[in-house]
Amino acid sequence: MSRAATTTATDLRGLSFPCGDPPAVADAREVLPGLLWLRMPLPFALDHINLWALREDDGWAVVDSGTQTPPTLAAWHALLASGGALGGRPITRVIATHMHPDHIGMAGWLTRKFDCRLWMTRDEYLMGRTLTADTGRTAPADAIRFYRRCGWPEEALDLYRARFGDFGKFVHELPDSYRRIVDGEHFRIGAHEWRVVVGRGHSPEHACLVCDELQVLISGDQVLPRISSNVSVFPTEPEADPLREWLESIAHLRAQLPDTLLVLPAHGEPFRGLHARLERLAQGHANGLVRLTRALAEPRRVVDVFGALFARSVDLHSGQLGLATGETMAHLNLLLTRGEIEVTEGDDGVWRWCARR
Repeated sequence: MSRAATTTATDLRGLSFPCGDPPAVADAREVLPGLLWLRMPLPFALDHINLWALREDDGWAVVDSGTQTPPTLAAWHALLASGGALGGRPITRVIATHMHPDHIGMAGWLTRKFDCRLWMTRDEYLMGRTLTADTGRTAPADAIRFYRRCGWPEEALDLYRARFGDFGKFVHELPDSYRRIVDGEHFRIGAHEWRVVVGRGHSPEHACLVCDELQVLISGDQVLPRISSNVSVFPTEPEADPLREWLESIAHLRAQLPDTLLVLPAHGEPFRGLHARLERLAQGHANGLVRLTRALAEPRRVVDVFGALFARSVDLHSGQLGLATGETMAHLNLLLTRGEIEVTEGDDGVWRWCARR
């Protein structure tokens, strides 16, 4: 286990990165006394996730757990070994910020191995259980109808059918009970008191953890230093307005949290400059909404307006199509609820969106 570097790098966005390079997989870096930074590999384009271990009298509370994959399992075995970075001490509880596979994938394995509890918000736990249950199912007709309405070609729909249910492949079976955490709740982890601050939009009830004494925010995916978390509409709730929830959460976090906090994100490096980052995230979406409205001077399908939101082109036959479609729908639904655009469904069963004149 190594201590964090003392040098601080600052970027042009006003963020500073005081903790140095990330730890190697299966190693740990001490960010503050009793608070360790762990990093696990991911089998996705985003190739890593940060986990956090907090020292308790009888072991370690860990925040998030990585995906259920052989490399992650090997890393956990190395960390937990008698000579590993966790000093051979057990896991006392697993706290999950939210239900995406890179955050809950190994939670079931850890809680069973150490006979400890999973701490999680209710919406995240229940949604995680629901999505893992899709493994082995065929793609539902409602989902095919949703993506066809968005303008997907038949080849893309066939690829979606083939990949449906992948969520559960990366998640060890979740425990059948959990310890619910709620917005505003306070509890002790080791020597310090932590409180829960919930954000929404990226996921239903995402839990961030704040320690005022340590001046630390464990932000999960709610605040990331270099990328914006995906905010999507899914076939299960086509009329959802997650971008409104995301923007409201940005305002809520800025009002609730001081700018002095050291932010420990799930991806990227620990940083300072919370308020500047929140402002940049909000402004990025505001700019995207303006560009999207301009692109809708004439009726357009969802797949026709990706260029208004994304710097890189989206291949209609790639795995990124679902993320791009969900994020575009989130922007469209917000403009629709504001009354700035309208949508019609053509005889071909495809939605076409247009700015109100």
